Amino acid sequence: MKKQTTSHSYFYRNSLTIVFTALFLITLAGQAFTGWHQNNTEMLELGADQLSFKTYLFSGHFISATFENFESEFLQMSLYVILTVGLRQKGSAESKKIDEEEEVDREPKPTKDAPWPVRKGGWILKLYSMSLSICFAVLFLFSWAMHLYGSLKSHNAEQAAKHLPMDTMYSYLGQSEFWFETFQNWQSEFLSVASIVFLTIYLRQKGSPESKPVDAPNMETGK
Repeated sequence: MKKQTTSHSYFYRNSLTIVFTALFLITLAGQAFTGWHQNNTEMLELGADQLSFKTYLFSGHFISATFENFESEFLQMSLYVILTVGLRQKGSAESKKIDEEEEVDREPKPTKDAPWPVRKGGWILKLYSMSLSICFAVLFLFSWAMHLYGSLKSHNAEQAAKHLPMDTMYSYLGQSEFWFETFQNWQSEFLSVASIVFLTIYLRQKGSPESKPVDAPNMETGK
């Protein structure tokens, strides 16, 4: 018997992306507004000129804070995508099964409904088969570079307000300030991944694809 298809609205079909994108934009706006006030308070204390909101959006303070967070998220996702190919955690919903081949491991077949790179084959297929990790890695490297640029710009703005010499990018990389900003974000991302990998062994969330079925045994690996 042919399965009956249900017509859903555009929002329902794309609600996960829409909701998270909306939350991202709302919180980014909140960060920009509160960061603007915080930066101007700091500049006022240093006796420097305050910035307009438009100018602040191109300041080192905003660029550094924004891409510092982006960087850690993309690092988390790129490592998560890559490491879950070969590493396992018995009982976790976030791990592939210990001894079994899974659907994601099978060789791609160039069917008529397959994505264009699969039908094309060759090096294009090879690149496409790693495109998710490549994309996250590129986004991480770009965000890391922008974090460095913004952090240096913000640092030198403070140096100028204190009538101290400016630092070059090379000299700034040798200081602890940038690396403190970096590692405090990275460690939180690694903790969050370790938490979901481990906690999904024993805890459940009915209806979530990030959880095993509620009645699944604790030591059953995968969803």
